[in-house]
Amino acid sequence: MTDLSRAIWRKARRSAHNGGCVEIAANLREVTAIRDSKRPEGGAHVVGRDVFAEFLADVKGGRYDLQ
Repeated sequence: MTDLSRAIWRKARRSAHNGGCVEIAANLREVTAIRDSKRPEGGAHVVGRDVFAEFLADVKGGRYDLQ
């Protein structure tokens, strides 16, 4: 289990504009954590930094229908 006690959470840029609720902690060593800001007690998804970077590249490249 990853220790998230030192996570610095920030709301995702696009999430803030459309009423979404995604927060990301990117200050952790080797992992990125993602959670629902409306339910932070619900836990977080924790993925490797390289995996998250790949995901972001796919989003930016239009791989997913985000409409």
